[in-house]
Amino acid sequence: MDGCGLFVQAHLNSNGQDIAMEHIQNVEPILEWNRQSRRDEQHSDWGRHVARIPNVIYVKWLNEAHARGNTSLRLFTPEFDLIVQKKLGDPEWAYLRTDRPKLQSGWTAGAS
Repeated sequence: MDGCGLFVQAHLNSNGQDIAMEHIQNVEPILEWNRQSRRDEQHSDWGRHVARIPNVIYVKWLNEAHARGNTSLRLFTPEFDLIVQKKLGDPEWAYLRTDRPKLQSGWTAGAS
């Protein structure tokens, strides 16, 4: 396990040649921190903290892009940043946000 609570384990496929990587992380402390942060007023758009994203979610989004054929995509590149920005604008991923609903569109105060 690394410093951010991420555990990565390799699994050898039954054919003895392929390896699957499993990523495990307890995301509850991060999500609770996000819930608490949404209660805090952020007075400016400049330098506003918008999200805390668990590492396993980054890996999920990267794997989804690779499954769609974008195998050249890498984490933390401008192209990946656009994917993250789009995901954070989606109500499905609103729980990753740390800013208040009134500063964003797409979800309501009931979503937390």
